Amino acid sequence: MGLGTLELREYLRVLHKSWLLVLVSTLLGIGIAAGSSLLATPQYESRTKLFVSVQAGETASSGDLVQGSTFARQIVGSFVDVVTSGVVLDPVVQELGLDMTGADLAEHISASSPANSVLLNISATSPSPEQAAQIADAVRESFTRVVNQELAPDRPSGTSPIRLTMTQPALVPDVPVSPNTKLNLVLGVLVGLSVGVGLAILRSVLDTRIHSLHDIEQITDKPLLGGIVDDPSAAKNPLVADTDPHSPRAESFRALRTNLQFLNVGGHQLTYVITSPGPGEGKTTTAVNLALSLAQTGASVALVEADLRLPKASEYLGIEVGAGLTDVLIGNAEIDDVMHRWGRNQLHVVPAGRTPPNPSELLGSTAMDQVLDVLNRRFDYVLIDSPPTLMVTDAAVIGKKTAGLLMVVASGSTKKHALEGAARTLDTAGADLLGVIVTMLAAKGPDSYGYGNYGYGGYGDTPDYQPEADGVYAGRRAKGRMAKGRARG
Repeated sequence: MGLGTLELREYLRVLHKSWLLVLVSTLLGIGIAAGSSLLATPQYESRTKLFVSVQAGETASSGDLVQGSTFARQIVGSFVDVVTSGVVLDPVVQELGLDMTGADLAEHISASSPANSVLLNISATSPSPEQAAQIADAVRESFTRVVNQELAPDRPSGTSPIRLTMTQPALVPDVPVSPNTKLNLVLGVLVGLSVGVGLAILRSVLDTRIHSLHDIEQITDKPLLGGIVDDPSAAKNPLVADTDPHSPRAESFRALRTNLQFLNVGGHQLTYVITSPGPGEGKTTTAVNLALSLAQTGASVALVEADLRLPKASEYLGIEVGAGLTDVLIGNAEIDDVMHRWGRNQLHVVPAGRTPPNPSELLGSTAMDQVLDVLNRRFDYVLIDSPPTLMVTDAAVIGKKTAGLLMVVASGSTKKHALEGAARTLDTAGADLLGVIVTMLAAKGPDSYGYGNYGYGGYGDTPDYQPEADGVYAGRRAKGRMAKGRARG
């Protein structure tokens, strides 16, 4: 996402998310401006004005007068540079006894002349208002002497044709011209605000993590199936759909359940693989809670722990490790021998079993086809928890045998290129990516705006949820065993 591709909505999200950075930058700009104004030495400015004219003789004609006026306007431009020259300022330094050279004094002297005029403005600045007036007057007098005695051409009569007339004496100023505190504060606000906004946008551009629906739309055209609210207590309570059904997080899974039910309207195979680009993005937690939510509607659900390398679903559900899917695939057990019914609802769990040396080969075998065929005929939904797509090929292998895959990504964690790579891997393998599920989603704030249509606020009791005593007790018994487990797959 480049600077040119940011939409107005994205700019607002970026500013909302980085408001503290913008505020700190603005306050810093104000602080620097205020500090510089307080620490700066006040400078006072005194001004004097000269009128430049050409003295005409008694017999001068009107043409001579016009010519003299034109000459005065031309020469006054040259006088601007003469004012700050050493021939003018060196005598001033000696006269006033200034502790500086003529070149140093030139930095405090300025001269100007309005366009098409014969006025010469001379300004002097100093930390002392009295000294500023003294210097301005001294520069004017020194300049007048230089013009009359050295620069102006002599007449036969010995007088200078150029006449310099003072029109405004140098006055002692009352107010310093610098620092301009108000102007500095305004500039500090503008500069600080600009820097803060620029840093916020730059941080957003350089941030390769997925945050919003816009980020997902840039990578894949697959639908967003749901957003799972982040919960700091998820690690201690991963089975939120069972243990805390009225929470916003539980409502997130019920919203996902609803969208999943509409995903395959008219279809027959309701077998889905749940995966993620990488580890720690919440795929296993999503698979377990989605299975619980589907079972709460009265549907029969089979949850297959096909992450044979790092199984976690059994741990979350409190199922003792023993024989499992691997035993069925190698012919040492039947599917009914390893299947566990969980709670009072029609939720059945097939644990992974022992870790095999060749998980991909087992999942791609004919035996796995037979297992899926049995489960498809016996259950309304079959959810398969598989390893991360970018880590191993297991998800792509088994995904080709099912209706498709559900990709779980973590808001603020999953990198954009990871989702892009995972989608490309599945496409290359011929597996169908059905949609994306976003976990660890902020319930409030700038990164939550794109998912408000899923409605995971607190709604109280839901009509389709009927508490089952045994299921609740089972969940509570399992909770003690799961306290040390992770909430992310």
